[in-house]
Amino acid sequence: MPEISVDAPRAWVEFTDPANEDQVLRCDLTWLTSRYTCIFGEGCAGIYADRPDDGCCTLGAHFSDKADEKRVRKVVKELTDEDWQLRSAGRKDWIEVDDEGERKTRVVDGGCVFLNRPGFAGGTGCALHSFALKQGVEPLTTKPDVCWQLPIRRRYRDVDRGDGTSYLEITIEEYTRSAWGAGGHDLDWYCSANTDAHVAPDPLYVTNAAELVELMGREAYDVLVPLCEEHLSRRDLLTLHPATRARSG
Repeated sequence: MPEISVDAPRAWVEFTDPANEDQVLRCDLTWLTSRYTCIFGEGCAGIYADRPDDGCCTLGAHFSDKADEKRVRKVVKELTDEDWQLRSAGRKDWIEVDDEGERKTRVVDGGCVFLNRPGFAGGTGCALHSFALKQGVEPLTTKPDVCWQLPIRRRYRDVDRGDGTSYLEITIEEYTRSAWGAGGHDLDWYCSANTDAHVAPDPLYVTNAAELVELMGREAYDVLVPLCEEHLSRRDLLTLHPATRARSG
């Protein structure tokens, strides 16, 4: 499974948020027009070599805020034994606190408490994700924020215009291995730069539309779509994602 360097020229676009003139969206067109897709259960090797069936669910998920935890807590109450393999062990104790005092999903037997292991009748993978699909809703409504956002990254920065005013810059980009900081070096496998994960029939801005709308807002997403389409149409100037290019030959 070849993982390649993503340190290559990228195409970016900036535009004022149509829902808020004090915000500017800065979007990585190279990433958003890539053919990346999650390949859990279809070639994903897991972030740790000794737990290849976990995908990125080995360490559990940190909550972004109280609202994030509250949303997941509501879903947990709806899960049945058919949905959640470790329900008997985790329904009353599915949260733990890490060494820095941050709240996260509990790790049980080396993996997230919501990870259904191979052989479970309800299917392998995240119980919260599977429950969403079963209910006909987007997984972003049932999973912790970090789980449904990755490997899309949203960052904020206050920008001084130089005239006494400022605006909020919202960056939508790839959550690369290096974005994890020093801990990124410890991952035995990472998907976004892996050519095996760049096999989607449609570009990411299409396949992950629901996630992008949630991260950017509907009006901003509607501005983004034609910009992505224009980028893809300009073959002479196209800056392809390195893994997408390598995969397509």
